[in-house]
Formats: sequence, C-alpha cells, structure tokens
Amino acid sequence: MPASASDPYDLVVIGAGSAGLAGAVTAAELGLSVALLDASSQTGGQFYRHPAPSLKAARPEALHHDWAAFAELRRRLEQSDVSHLHGHHVWAVAKEDHGLWAVHAVTGVDGTAERSVRVRARTVLLATGAYERQLPFPGWTLPGVVGAGGAQAMLKSGLVLPGRRVVVAGSGPLLLAVASSLAAAGAQVPAVIEASGYLGYARRPRALAANPQKLLEAAVHGAALLRHRVRLRTRSAVTEVHGTDRVEAVTVTRLDRDWRPVRGAGRRIECDALAVGHGLVPQIELATTLGCATRPLADGTSALALDGLQETSVRGLWAAGETGGVGGAQLARTEGELAGLASAARLYGYPVREGRVRELQRRRDRRRAFADAMTVAHAPGPGWTGWLTDDTDVCRCEEVSAGSIHDAVAELGARDARTVKLLTRAGMGWCQGRVCGTAVACLAAREGGVESPAERRPFAVPVPLSALASLDEPAEIGPDTAPGN
Repeated sequence: MPASASDPYDLVVIGAGSAGLAGAVTAAELGLSVALLDASSQTGGQFYRHPAPSLKAARPEALHHDWAAFAELRRRLEQSDVSHLHGHHVWAVAKEDHGLWAVHAVTGVDGTAERSVRVRARTVLLATGAYERQLPFPGWTLPGVVGAGGAQAMLKSGLVLPGRRVVVAGSGPLLLAVASSLAAAGAQVPAVIEASGYLGYARRPRALAANPQKLLEAAVHGAALLRHRVRLRTRSAVTEVHGTDRVEAVTVTRLDRDWRPVRGAGRRIECDALAVGHGLVPQIELATTLGCATRPLADGTSALALDGLQETSVRGLWAAGETGGVGGAQLARTEGELAGLASAARLYGYPVREGRVRELQRRRDRRRAFADAMTVAHAPGPGWTGWLTDDTDVCRCEEVSAGSIHDAVAELGARDARTVKLLTRAGMGWCQGRVCGTAVACLAAREGGVESPAERRPFAVPVPLSALASLDEPAEIGPDTAPGN
C-alpha cells in the first residue's frame, strides 16, 4: 500500500550538490519543511563526490578543493529537519491543482526493488548541475577513452585511475584540476592538451580583479603540474586515438583560432588512457519541459534565465548552480542560499534580510562575471568538425557516423538536429543525446541546417516501464511520512 502524506513540503530541492545543499539548509533553518532529492547515495554532487564509507578512505578531502565549505554544509544538513531522499532519480516535475508542484521520481534503478515516488511541494528549487560536453574524433570510442570529469569521478569515488599513463585533453579549467589530481594519485600525465588558450581571460580584467581566488586556484594547479613535470600545450587538440583493443597512443594536432587542425602539425604521444572533455552543459531538461525561459551562452549552450532572486520565468520554481550557467562550487553555494531565502520570503512573508540578500547578490554577480569570462575563453571554435572523418561515430549509443549525418542533411533534407535524430537515430540511445547532442547540432548547422531549440522532454532520465506502470498509485512522501521521520 502506498504511504499517505498529509501535507506537502514547503520546498523540494532537486540535487544535493553545492547549490542544493545550500538552498535546502538555508530554507530549513528558516522553518520551512524541506525535502532534498538526489540520485546519488551521498551528498556533494559531482564536485564533492567522495568514496563510499566501505572503502575506508583515510583522507577523502585530499582530492578536493575547499572541502571545509562542503563539510560545513553537510554538518548543517545533519542537524536540520531536511528529509534527505537519496537514490531518487527525478524524471519529471509537474504543476498540479491548488498551485502545488508534483515531483516524480523513481527509486531502485541500482538493482533494488523499483517503485514510483511522488513528492508534493509548494515550491521547487532545481539544482541539477551539469553534464560533460564531448566532441567526437576518430578513435574516441576505444576502451580507455573516458570523460575528463569521469576520470576525476573514478578517482574521487572509487580511488582508481583510468590508466597508468593518461593524457588529459579538451578545453576548460577542469582539465587542470583533473591533471593535477591524477598526477598526485600516481598516474603519469605526459601532457594537458588545451584547445583554447588562457589569453582570453585577459580581455576581462575586471572579472579577474574581482575574483583573485580564481587566480590562486590556477596557480595551485599550475604548481602541481610543474612539480609532476606535466607539459601544458594550448591551441592543440587530440584529433585521433590509436589502438586495437584499447588506447595505445593519441595524435595531438596544433589548431588555428577557429579550432581547425593545422596541416602537418600532428604529434603522437604514447599513453594507455585519454581523459577528454570540452566543458560542461547546464542540465535544464526538467525546467525546459515546464516552459522556463532560457538564455544563450557564449559557448553555444543554453542556461535558465533567472531573476535577481534566482527564480525562473515560471513562478514558484527557483534554480541555482550550473543550471543558470557553469560557474563552480562557490557560485553555486551563493545562488543556493539566495534561492533558499527567496522561497522562504515568498511562502511566509519572512523578512528578506535585505542586507544579506544584497551581499549575496554582489557576490553572485562578481562570480558570475568570471564564469562568463571562462565561457567565452573556452568556447569551442567552429573548425573542430575538421577532426572528423565520414566513418567517425558521432552518436556512440546508436553508432551513427558523421557521414550519415551529412547525408541526412544534404540528401534527405534534414534542417535541424531534431530531424537528423528522426532520420538517423542519433541521440535516441541511453544517454538521450547528452553525449552527442552538441556534435549533431553543430554538424547539422555546418551542412546548411539551423540550430534546434531547447528540447522539451517528458522524461528527464530513463525510466523503467515497471515504474511507469505504477504511476496510478505512486508512493506519496510528505513531511510526516519521509524515511527517518
């Protein structure tokens, strides 16, 4: 029999990373009933991913920057009345009668008994983070090629390395953190291959001056690379991976300013693993399905359009962290706290604490300015498609090649990525286009198509049919029926 929840929560927070934790504890400390839903079994999100207790890691904080801030948020969570619902994969948010929100989740996708769960709330805070952007190239489907963020996740959560000799490549400041972490853990990192450069930051001197801690972080990572003798190559990219059963070497090619490979500028580097990523993409599927307005970012991705108090264009729905544009853990914490204060003020007319709000807004705007500078500096150039051959797989799940996408546009009349998807199945696999979506859209536009609008999806994550079959009688979770209450 499903549980019966007498009252809805005041606030449901989706995502237990930096933004979600800050929003949840802030609202709870103001007296709101709060539920915190997250797919993981532990708090911290991707940034503060850490080993399971069973691994008995002696110093999990050694692989993290600013661990003290996360430890403080976790302490506040443990001392609060927040209902932490871990292992809950949220696949939809819907508006119900009487102005309430229904958050639909599924549990048990880790092999335990599956069930559908519905959590009702008066307001919702989206803190769903981001996922890694991948740009394909010949050989990128070989075993041993992992995402840059994936390599860091393996190390942080499993204390394992993707290989003994690991090349780190792509674009964005994450590469420096990944390389220094891998090297400190014992991997040999022959090179960090950055497709952009770092001179782009110099065009935003005010953003740099207002965020001196970012320069300090860069200096720390730079010192680590020097200490471990890791070479940094800018304006270059891994344009081919070599090997039979797994990675054996990569070709690194010099790029021009538009990311086009320079002929004759290739160099082979021996390695047994490649950690590659070209920045992060805000995870906004739940919001776009509800019709929330978005804003374009300089790197071709989209983020949610938010007001001064982190509210989306849909009343009663707030967002914080990477959903509003990728900016790091410090910015996420600031925005999460701001959203928590705003939701409390909306529901119960609490004083908005104007002084604290203004301080948070100034801090947010300062950090958001640096995030914008970072986005511009590492935005992919249009010439990256010159890395591809016709037989290069673009969609790994459905094994759709670059040549097939070209034919769909040039010969079958596809005008955007959505039509390419219908004609080729690119993006119809398990990842639902999160890995190949950017590449498919770029290739469609290059061949004469147009950029697709933000997709609205009824399912934000894959949902088992057994869970959908139980939708008529989902388990209702409320403040009086949550686990542990």
